Amino acid sequence: MTVPHTPPTDLPAAPSALQLHDARPFFDKALAYGVSHGIVSGDRLAAINADAPKGMVQIARYFGSEFLRPELEKARDRMVNLISLYLLETTGGDLHEAAVSLRDHSFLSRSKGGSDMLKRLIALPESSNFGMGGYADAETPLLATWSLRSHADYRAELARRTLIAQTLGAAQWLAEQYDLDPDELEAAGADAEAVIRTGLLMQALAPKSADLDEWPSAVRFEKIVAALRKKKLPAPTQLRLPPGLPVDLREVVQAQCAAVLADLPKLVESATPLRGLLRPTSAFRARYFLLDDPLAAVDDYHRSLDDLDGDDEPPQPASKTWTKTVQGNDDEHSLLTLFLCLAAGVPKKTLLTEKTAASLVRKVRKSGWQPPLATEFIQSHAPAVHQQDYITLWTSFVQDAEKTLLSDMDYQMHDALALLRRECNVTA
Repeated sequence: MTVPHTPPTDLPAAPSALQLHDARPFFDKALAYGVSHGIVSGDRLAAINADAPKGMVQIARYFGSEFLRPELEKARDRMVNLISLYLLETTGGDLHEAAVSLRDHSFLSRSKGGSDMLKRLIALPESSNFGMGGYADAETPLLATWSLRSHADYRAELARRTLIAQTLGAAQWLAEQYDLDPDELEAAGADAEAVIRTGLLMQALAPKSADLDEWPSAVRFEKIVAALRKKKLPAPTQLRLPPGLPVDLREVVQAQCAAVLADLPKLVESATPLRGLLRPTSAFRARYFLLDDPLAAVDDYHRSLDDLDGDDEPPQPASKTWTKTVQGNDDEHSLLTLFLCLAAGVPKKTLLTEKTAASLVRKVRKSGWQPPLATEFIQSHAPAVHQQDYITLWTSFVQDAEKTLLSDMDYQMHDALALLRRECNVTA
């Protein structure tokens, strides 16, 4: 109840210090308001009373059992809360509008409206890590939890998850500009914020450079930054958003600009060794997403040894590189897998998962492939005694597989994946 308050005679009247708090669910308030103001008629009230038990049974059955009294009581609470959530969301808390909604629409439709709101909420990502996607079988327990949460909780979670979804969307858009497949981001467990920061960093360091036509590995990135350090150019003091970035994604990308600007001097102007900054366990590396390509690191290591020799003669075929690359997997299936990765421009592997194989096919169909790259690798690194055999093996595969791999009629990639399972080294 309201406690009256008498202000001093020389001061203007002040509002009551205590106010009555109505703790009823919003549905109860709207229904009572509708009845008292003649909005909800006796017939409509009778229809609501008839529909309520049906809704309780449906909800109890969905979440457990309709034969247990505790489940039915909890179902009643869920139903009232679902209707309250829907009415609050659609009317902005206006009791008159809520009462009209109850008059003009069926009772069960308002409950379903609240349930649909929560399902859309649950479908939004919980984490900005690409490897932390949800699972369909988690919907029911999450819905059970959220069906009893308040509208304020719903709005806060909706805002949080919407921001995460926009961040993931921006990261995916940036990755696509460099032909980086979302499956690769998922397999690597990339954080969306790190992907965005890397995309901004690449734009700042060399927006028109051919070196940045693909998402960089740590080795490639180190070479790009080392070349910039030699030029002794100052670090950029402002960042431009990537051209073509959708308007609805600009805000989440802009939010990462400050962190990138703070890191640019460490990269371009500092004397700190790049190897230390870019080592996998460093704090700097954790803020960015660079592809892991161990074989590229091995190649770089052997080239550095060649440079230390001081020999002006062209380097001999790097049999060590071949050994490190193949790692004893020199059967035809493993070699064809390696050659295909080289031709597709993806990290060199002798074994693909189903998901990576599908990602490779999508990349080939989107960007094409370059079989000569595999031939050049064979000529440069394979044992001389086997080079011709390997080239023949690869050429035969290209002739037989090209039509299937590049087909625009194989929408679900069934034929392409069947080919790779048969000819290459693909595991579940």
